[in-house]
Amino acid sequence: MAKANTHRTSDVRDNIIGVGQRLIGAKGFSAVGLNEVLAEAGVPKGSFYHYFGSKDAFGVALLESYFEEYLEELDRTLAEPGLNMAQRLMNYWQMWQETQSFSDCQGKCLAVKLGAEVADMSEAMRATLKRGTAGIVSRLTRAIEIGVKEQSIGIDGGDAHAIAQSLYQLWLGASVMVKIVRNVEPFKTAMATTRRMLHLA
Repeated sequence: MAKANTHRTSDVRDNIIGVGQRLIGAKGFSAVGLNEVLAEAGVPKGSFYHYFGSKDAFGVALLESYFEEYLEELDRTLAEPGLNMAQRLMNYWQMWQETQSFSDCQGKCLAVKLGAEVADMSEAMRATLKRGTAGIVSRLTRAIEIGVKEQSIGIDGGDAHAIAQSLYQLWLGASVMVKIVRNVEPFKTAMATTRRMLHLA
């Protein structure tokens, strides 16, 4: 019986997080009230505080869940069989372009959506964003190092970490610009710059 209760507790918490990611991904953290999340999730307000101590704690849980899924997907993309590392990296940027768009991203663009909004508002959420983005840059660094060794990509200066960081920042900036201009031209520019930085034809 305890096991069933634990499973249900996990389901309810995951449901609240899933609904929160979708709503906040579309509207932003400040624009979404807890009542809206709980109504959509079908959970009474009292139950919310059983799972999360505050809206800030809820935001941290949202981001942790987001980055956990994101990094798992990134790991799969960078280990896809039958491809060299250049092809895997370009697949990653292509998926970025498809999921981090200016239209409703269904919670898939949470880091882009919340990065600027909550970094000055919540130290706990800023730290979670920092850890999550560092995990992405670390994986991109390793992928670039492998690509250089197998000679599917090339980099100037030999600092894979600096290139990975620059590329992540390039695509983060492009995602913000896409939301401003409401078209995908910034992604096309980012893709062309990425190809140049990795010495791809």
